[in-house]
Amino acid sequence: MSELPHLNARGEAHMVDIGGKTDSHRVAVAEGRIRMSAEAIEALQQGNLEKGDALGTARVAGVMAAKRTADLVPLCHPLSLTHIDVRLTPNPDDLAVHCEVTAATRGSTGVEMEALTAVQVALLTVYDMCKALDRGMCIEGVRLNHKRGGRSGEWNR
Repeated sequence: MSELPHLNARGEAHMVDIGGKTDSHRVAVAEGRIRMSAEAIEALQQGNLEKGDALGTARVAGVMAAKRTADLVPLCHPLSLTHIDVRLTPNPDDLAVHCEVTAATRGSTGVEMEALTAVQVALLTVYDMCKALDRGMCIEGVRLNHKRGGRSGEWNR
């Protein structure tokens, strides 16, 4: 077997066998943000977007994306999430919307990919709903900040 667990003995990518791992409570927290024009963030905050409630829609999109991560990311195990929290916070002083996602499961593999996927899809949804006002928006800083559970224990950025 290769030193990289996602490669099999032939050096090919494969899904790692997690059958022997112990179930535990696992949590991951990820974040990112989308920068936008003053006009776009003002319309978003006032609820004046043609497409409707961008923040509410983005929260739902983030939850849905976390639940479908295994369908989107090759070799990612399908998980039964026990909790997913998508928080979107407009910051007009910074001309950005910050997104933080907490994902949790009780299982034999972590939820980092679910948290990261939820952040990206939530921010893409904000982009889609605000693009009529600003096509130059920029999604940035998507990263894992915390994970807990499993053999590797706790990690903090």
